[in-house]
Amino acid sequence: MRVLQWFRQYPILAMTIVVGVVVVALDLAGTGPVAMWIAIVYVSLIVLWTAIGMIRDILRGHFGLDILAVVAMVATLAVGEYLASLIIVLMLSGGEALEDFAARRAKRELTSLLDRSPQIAHVIVNPGDESSDEARDVAADEVRVGDVLLVRPAELVPVDGVLRSEAGSFDESSLTGESLPAEKSAGDEVLSGSVNGPGAVRVQATQTSANSQYQQIVALVRDAQDSRAPVVRLADRFAIPFTAVSLAIAGIAWAVSGEPSRFAEVLVLATPCPLLIAAPVAFLGGLSRAAKAGVIVKGGAVIEQLARIRSATFDKTGTLTAGRPQLEDVRPHAPFTADEVLGLAASAEQYSSHVLADGVRRAAAERGIPVLPASEASEVATNGVTAVIEGRTVVVGKPAYIASLADGVVTAELGPGQVAAYVAVDGVFAGSLVLADDPRPEAAAVVRWLGEHGIAPVAMLTGDASTTAHSVAAQLGITEVHAELLPADKVALAAAMRPRPMMMVGDGVNDAPVLASADVGIAMGAKGSTAAGDAADAVILKDSLTKVVEAVAIGRHTLRVAYTAIWIGIVLSVGLMLVATTGLIPAVAGALIQELVDLATILYALRALTGTLPTLEVDGAAASPPPTAAAAAAVEPRRP
Repeated sequence: MRVLQWFRQYPILAMTIVVGVVVVALDLAGTGPVAMWIAIVYVSLIVLWTAIGMIRDILRGHFGLDILAVVAMVATLAVGEYLASLIIVLMLSGGEALEDFAARRAKRELTSLLDRSPQIAHVIVNPGDESSDEARDVAADEVRVGDVLLVRPAELVPVDGVLRSEAGSFDESSLTGESLPAEKSAGDEVLSGSVNGPGAVRVQATQTSANSQYQQIVALVRDAQDSRAPVVRLADRFAIPFTAVSLAIAGIAWAVSGEPSRFAEVLVLATPCPLLIAAPVAFLGGLSRAAKAGVIVKGGAVIEQLARIRSATFDKTGTLTAGRPQLEDVRPHAPFTADEVLGLAASAEQYSSHVLADGVRRAAAERGIPVLPASEASEVATNGVTAVIEGRTVVVGKPAYIASLADGVVTAELGPGQVAAYVAVDGVFAGSLVLADDPRPEAAAVVRWLGEHGIAPVAMLTGDASTTAHSVAAQLGITEVHAELLPADKVALAAAMRPRPMMMVGDGVNDAPVLASADVGIAMGAKGSTAAGDAADAVILKDSLTKVVEAVAIGRHTLRVAYTAIWIGIVLSVGLMLVATTGLIPAVAGALIQELVDLATILYALRALTGTLPTLEVDGAAASPPPTAAAAAAVEPRRP
């Protein structure tokens, strides 16, 4: 059965093997002329088929390497080396099978993510009966928001949801990179793709399968697999000169020796498999290695761009900082009280995706202040959120936005690293909430590594207040800071940044435009927005900025391996062609030797899967030097 499947998958290779066996058997039986004519007819058909495809490519403006193979097959037939011509056909048709094998090896990490995609969900029939776990199995993409699911021990959570059981333990390592199980209690968020612990739990779906965390990762992986690497262009850069050199060496050998067979003996060593196979395998290996490291790269073209990055920009909140702001102070404005301001702000912020909103909601929950539902709510990106709470219009946002909607806004005095969210109720200023978001411990080391490896400048683009932005930048060693920006401002500054290519790293909805416009946009996808992930060229699945360094390092290593594999093939082929000009390598032996050249280049291309990733030294002094006096000065803050 497997043999038949293999024949169907690679029909030309299978037919070539069959014809080759028949030709060799007839030749050994003393019926050489019959064997020769079978080989001539079969190889001529392959030549015709290949030539038609080559002409179509040329008419489309694409000059490839097939001409070498066609000329080599014709030349070997012309001088009577029909066994050598069959070996060339075997090499070309076998190259497809060899490429598939190498590609499967190179894409192993990407494929494993797809293989782990949740397929089945157990929907509880009577969710109101806590004593009954009777469930019906449905496809994961049929789960609706609100369905209560039974997740058995060691099963994948099929969709995003909240835990209905009292407690549970989940392995989220494939999503966040955290090796320790995440302990959850009733009401906590549970991510699709995480693995349930030893006890069965109930999870209420909050997203459909298509909108769940793991399915978004799967969609990114499929995009990466379906996209074509720039290896066609990479090989084409060498196609014309390699073809010209090969034909020139073969022609000179014929002219000097006076033997037409010498032309064929040289060209059988000039077949283009190393260029056509080794480089694509290297890029697939780079994509797979990045996935294993926790970075989904959307195609080989992005890998190549990552290798060439010369400047970088970062968003601040949630990217350079931890993205978990802590409420440090509530400053009410009479007649409002601190609890009233915090409660109304948290009620409005439940409809915001901004990281500051999360800090406000957590603070209200920790203080036992109830979060009220809104009759209507809307958010203006980078400015703030508006919600109607029990008939009162509550607005939470940056000072300029609140000042345009309310009277009597009092600017909060802030210390280093602090940021304020301002609150207005029914057009009256109600107070401010002061939060602080510390830099990520690895951020300074990431900035330092980029500078040491030729990526400069490293800039910060943020909508945050100038005081806060410069304070964080000073701690991280960033000297170029652009603060108080709108999304359009970020795009304009990114477009003007030099040298190119330029990399942008961000996480929020307001980063989506600049991520899309950068040469390479990288989204912090572990907690970031779907919009940012969709706009980015690469998505970091694990909540660590060190993955930016690893992505750049993998890109550089992959491009280096791809070029080296090509040059190994070229150097070995040219060297062997020069030896063949002396007549020391018969055509059949040359065709077999070229198979070894192919194998050597492909094995080298698989080195894209290996290599040591950079190790960053995170030291306290570099991560958090004392703030400067200028950084500590308070100016008008803005919501980032």
